[in-house]
Amino acid sequence: MKDLHSEFYENLPLFREFTLVADPTQFSAVPDEWVVGVADIVDSTGEIARGRYKTVNTVGAAVISAMINAMNGKLFPYVFGGDGAGFAVPPSQVEAARDALAALRRWAEEEFSMPLRAAMVSMAEVRAAGRDVRVARYAPSTGVDYAMFSGGGLAWAEAEMKAGRNMVDQAEPGAQPNLTGLSCRWSNSTARHGQIVSLVVEPTASASEGDFADLVQSVLSMSEKLERAGHPVPENGPPMKWPPPGLDIDAHVSRNGRNMILQKTVLLFQNLLIAALFKLGKRLGQFEPDHYKKMVSGNADFRKFDDGLKMTLDCDASTLKRIEHMLEQARSRGKIRYGLHAQNEAMMTCIVPSATRDDHVHFVDGASGGYAQAAAAMRA
Repeated sequence: MKDLHSEFYENLPLFREFTLVADPTQFSAVPDEWVVGVADIVDSTGEIARGRYKTVNTVGAAVISAMINAMNGKLFPYVFGGDGAGFAVPPSQVEAARDALAALRRWAEEEFSMPLRAAMVSMAEVRAAGRDVRVARYAPSTGVDYAMFSGGGLAWAEAEMKAGRNMVDQAEPGAQPNLTGLSCRWSNSTARHGQIVSLVVEPTASASEGDFADLVQSVLSMSEKLERAGHPVPENGPPMKWPPPGLDIDAHVSRNGRNMILQKTVLLFQNLLIAALFKLGKRLGQFEPDHYKKMVSGNADFRKFDDGLKMTLDCDASTLKRIEHMLEQARSRGKIRYGLHAQNEAMMTCIVPSATRDDHVHFVDGASGGYAQAAAAMRA
């Protein structure tokens, strides 16, 4: 028997102008029968201080990778937050989602000694608490689209999780989530126009939906004047070096219980072949390196809406000063909370179901703290 509203998300229209995230009419309410899930790394700020932000990003992206594989091709809304992720699924997928989160919690602790917490809660409970989850589909390219979230429901679910409610228990020792396609083999992209700025802006309780929409539109109008709207990844894709900087992390992700040294050796040879193909620009079967690199950049999620505006921009000093001034004025009026974190490079974590298709997903964040540090600055 088919779920009520099971095809809700895939039937939503796509929009291709990111500025439309400021328009509340673009968002549709997730059905009551659905369930939302959230996950994040415990003490991600401490992990960043210990120099483990690439690992933090990888574990955060693993939540989405495991969910994509658990859904078996079923489209569902999700969002990457740097040190975690949020999503919503129909009733028929709740048990698969819960199993994936349980395995992820065990895997993150055993593979990386990085505690991951996770929780799931019904939309009915979200709405009973006076919050909502509304989603829209933004397509940055012809290859992929990303979910945008509003309504405060994901933020509420995360706060409840941090208070110890609605938790998903760990799976048994040795549990392995299906992380097929997850990788981090690209090198970081260096800022070309100033600094890589990770920005998080959220409305306060005193801000109306219209107030916040107006502010978001103003910030986006300013960022749109940057080259390629501040896109931090070069148009022809990020650099690739050999050996890849994330080799140890990639080996932990892909080894699936196998010997680490053997898995690193396999990855070294794989990455050598890939680096050679990219350098020579030679086609191999249906794989076209030049086209793939352009799609990597085009598919990147450097801007998103997740109960607030999040962007990782290659930003010059004067534009950053104007954006900060605008945000500070709104903060002084009690309308927003915001945080930003500036660094020299952007990093990318990828989910690639197939290198011969255009639907590969690329999560962009600042390379030395990014969204997690911006969020910490906002809370402070």
